[in-house]
Amino acid sequence: MSATEHAPTASEYISHHLGHLSTSHIPQEGLWDMSILNIDTLFWSVACGVVGSLLMYMAARKATSGVPGRFQSAVEMLVEMVDNQAKSIVHGNTSFIAPMALSVFVWVALMNSLDFLPVDLFSQWIFPAIGVSPEIHHRVVPTADLNGTLGISVGVFVLMIYYSLKIKGFGGFLKELFTAPFGPWLFPANLALNAVEYAAKTFSLGMRLFGNMFAGELLFLLIALLGSTATLFGGVGHLIAGSIWAIFHILIVFLQAFIFMMLTLVYMGQAHEGH
Repeated sequence: MSATEHAPTASEYISHHLGHLSTSHIPQEGLWDMSILNIDTLFWSVACGVVGSLLMYMAARKATSGVPGRFQSAVEMLVEMVDNQAKSIVHGNTSFIAPMALSVFVWVALMNSLDFLPVDLFSQWIFPAIGVSPEIHHRVVPTADLNGTLGISVGVFVLMIYYSLKIKGFGGFLKELFTAPFGPWLFPANLALNAVEYAAKTFSLGMRLFGNMFAGELLFLLIALLGSTATLFGGVGHLIAGSIWAIFHILIVFLQAFIFMMLTLVYMGQAHEGH
C-alpha cells in the first residue's frame, strides 16, 4: 500500500490525538469500568506536581537576603501576590490557605503549559524512537481531561467541607446547611439549595478549566492539520496561525491557573464565613 493509503483522515488524526492511554486491558467486573483510569493523565499530573515541588524547594533553599537573582525574584513576586490575595479573600488564618493556593497555581500552570509541546511529539518522534507503536493513544495535557480537572475540584470540595466543619463546628455546619438562607421552617428548600450550590461550585470549577484547555488543544490539532497540506498556503498558514495561537495561548495557560486559584480562595473564604 502507498503512503497516501496509510495516511489518516482529519477526523482519524484528531480522534487519535484525543484518545487516552487507559487501563482498558484490565477485565471489567460489575459496574466498575476500569477503562476510565487514564494513565497518561495520572502520570503527567504527578510529574508536574513533582516538578512544581522541586522548583519551590530550590527557590526556598537558594533564597538569599542579598540581591536576589531572577529566579528568586520571580518566585518572591509570585508568593507575595498569592499571599496578598489569600489575606484579602480569606478572613482568618491563612498559614495553610496561602501555601495551598500557591501549590494550586504552580501545579495547574505547569499542567497547562504541557499544551505547548508539539502535538505529534510522542506519536511521531518519541514512540518510534523507543520502539513503541505510534498507534498507542497518549494525551499529555492533564487539564484537557475532564477526569483530571474534576479530580482537582473534588479536592477543593473536600477542603471546603473540612474548613466549614473546622471553623463552624459540626453543629454550626448542619445549622447553616438546614437554615440558610430561608430560615428553619423551610429546611427542605435550604438543604436542596445548599446541596446544589456545593455541586455547582465543584463541577463548574473543574469544567471551566477543562473547557478552556480542551478547546486550546483542539485548535492546536486543527492548526497541525493545516500544516499537513502539501500547498504553500497550508505551510505558511500553519506557521503564522501556530505562532499567533501559541503566543495567545501563553495568556490562557496562566490566566486559567490564576482563575482556578482565585476561585479556590473564594470558596475557602466562604467556608470561613457564615450566612
